[in-house]
Amino acid sequence: MKPKSKKLILIAFGLLLCIGVFTGYKFYKYFYASNINAGIADFLYIPTGSNIDDVFNMLENQNIVADMSSFKRAAGFLKFNRAKPGRYKITKQMGNKAFINMLRSGNQAAVKITFSGNIRSNEKIASIAARYLEADSVSVFQALNDNDLLGKFGFDSRTVIGMFIPNTYEIYWNTGADALIERMYREYEKFWNDKRKSKLRQTCLTQGEVSIIASIVAEETNAVDEMPVIAGIYINRINSGMLLQADPTVKFAIGDFSIRRVLNKHTYYDSPYNTYKYKGLPPSPICMPSIAAIDAVLNYEHHDYYYFCAKNDFSGKHAFAKTLAQHNQNARAYRQALNSRNIR
Repeated sequence: MKPKSKKLILIAFGLLLCIGVFTGYKFYKYFYASNINAGIADFLYIPTGSNIDDVFNMLENQNIVADMSSFKRAAGFLKFNRAKPGRYKITKQMGNKAFINMLRSGNQAAVKITFSGNIRSNEKIASIAARYLEADSVSVFQALNDNDLLGKFGFDSRTVIGMFIPNTYEIYWNTGADALIERMYREYEKFWNDKRKSKLRQTCLTQGEVSIIASIVAEETNAVDEMPVIAGIYINRINSGMLLQADPTVKFAIGDFSIRRVLNKHTYYDSPYNTYKYKGLPPSPICMPSIAAIDAVLNYEHHDYYYFCAKNDFSGKHAFAKTLAQHNQNARAYRQALNSRNIR
């Protein structure tokens, strides 16, 4: 081979090598090199109904992608023309291919929603859900008051609060209002496992009745060790045909849980929730009952107590009594303690 020919071959080989290196670099840059700006938000939220141009605009406006041109080229090559709605976790090491595959597959990161036992209304449930979900509070509130929807699960707008079991749940951000109800019902079904249903049969109560009593117990005390005792008192009253005379039901009926001292005038308030006026259980739970309160009702203490009132030491504990005379003595001591602190 002539030296000149040999030189041409080497030059051609060099050019091919350069082209290969350049192509490889471009391929790496377009698909695998990190293309996420530093200091951007940890999550990208893609609303329901967004098209591909909306997604491109979001990435650009939020300054998420460092090189938008390479991202669009990679999107075209990968035929990425539709992103699934959701909440996506962004990492700074992401290349275009990994980012696109995540958006296209809908591999989103769930949000954590906590429902606690102090919730007393559908409005509050809707407000909490709307903090974490794409659905707004209006749509969630409407679902919580949609008796046709709730009826599929055996609830209505008043009793649905008992379907929510206080806990922290992982839910996808773009979960709709109706889907949230369905998810909470599945969690409710999980909660009422065979063990709890066995306990339920022993009480001769329904799940709804347990939730109602538990909601009253939860409002009466924060002391978990007292809950089975107080649950037993209410069940004793039910079985003996007595009025429940539960102060929290009066506060719920009036709509004012800031009342520190239920007075005689309050007990005349006309409402089916006023258990000083109407016999039996109120129509629905007066709050989202805690798990501890529900289990306390299922495992209520069998005893001869029919009365209780707060102790006069303001410890948050209660004095229990078997007779009205004993109760009146305990109540008198508590009233004197209230008067001494000028609590009216």
